[in-house]
Amino acid sequence: MSELVLYELPGCPYCAKVITKLDELGLDYESREVPRAHSERTEVEEVSGQTGVPVLIDEANDVNGMAESTDIVDHLETHYA
Repeated sequence: MSELVLYELPGCPYCAKVITKLDELGLDYESREVPRAHSERTEVEEVSGQTGVPVLIDEANDVNGMAESTDIVDHLETHYA
């Protein structure tokens, strides 16, 4: 498993923002696609306490469920740029 895991939904503009930053920084990550229905997003809810995406796990930096695309991008820039 990659140290970076991104819970995402295809077509989500906030997810795309994070993916663009991951690609820009040349980072390997594991993508986990979540169901469209919030009621079916049990895995991401267990990780982050909410059902929205994107959500990042960064084992190297003890991040276990960071939500909000802007926070994730800031985190990636701070730790990987």
